[in-house]
Amino acid sequence: MSVASSVLIPYASYLRVYEPLAAFPEPERTHWARYARLPRTPGAQEELRRSLADLLPTPPVPVPVHESGEAFVARLDGVVVICPWRTRLRGWLALQELAGQFPEPVLDAMLPPVVRVQVESDYERWLSRNPDARPWIRTAVWQVPLRWFALFGDEDREYEPGKRPSGAGAAGAGVDGAGAAGAGADGAGKAPVLRYRTTMAQARRRLARALRALRESIDDGPMTEGLIEVGRWLEEFHPRALVELDFGGLVHAVPEEWLAADRSAAQLAEGIAALRAGDGERASDAYGRLAERWRTVRDLRFAN
Repeated sequence: MSVASSVLIPYASYLRVYEPLAAFPEPERTHWARYARLPRTPGAQEELRRSLADLLPTPPVPVPVHESGEAFVARLDGVVVICPWRTRLRGWLALQELAGQFPEPVLDAMLPPVVRVQVESDYERWLSRNPDARPWIRTAVWQVPLRWFALFGDEDREYEPGKRPSGAGAAGAGVDGAGAAGAGADGAGKAPVLRYRTTMAQARRRLARALRALRESIDDGPMTEGLIEVGRWLEEFHPRALVELDFGGLVHAVPEEWLAADRSAAQLAEGIAALRAGDGERASDAYGRLAERWRTVRDLRFAN
């Protein structure tokens, strides 16, 4: 199984949930227990490469024919936790979002109508048999949605600087680094890693506090609606799960100094704390600085 290669694919970030084996029914539980014992498991870049490879044929294959049997693996307090890729389900959900982002002629050029109709039909049949299905992974491109930071504290931040190329070759992805961007092969060095990890219980508590502060201070808006939607998603998972925000391919889009200095979760927490204290001016300033910081990252998509 390939774990890393010299080709790195940007620029997506990820919000993931890892559940303990007890959360999975049989025979899936046994499958993941065996999977977790593998010496190496693929990382996020490998997952993205495989999904992009399906877009190369003519016509493209926007959703895999079969569901992936891969997952990210981590440990929480010594307990193995699993984050299934569920590439097929996420492909269907991504296509639904795509339909609202582009005009019909652009969609037709990207994916022929006959392909989209077939994909939608396949999804409807599958969903009728799996009405409670939900993804373990959420993806954002050219940004980290600010609402995601509400789940984490600055103490959850994990930053690893990149390493210069050497003749040592690629490093394997261990269980604790399964969701990281990973190292390049053939002496390509190791990309920096920036992620946040917390328990499900802590993530839910922080989200509830943020929602309460927003509702007591300002009218409902995009941030409030976004937090409600994320909260509903989190409620679908085991209470002893691990929640991870991984900057993923974004580490290749911004300078390493920018990553090292980033304290987005702390900035959002500062704004929420100001709201709870009734200091709207300080809250607005904290949120404005955070929004501007991430606006400069989103604008990179339009750079040559």
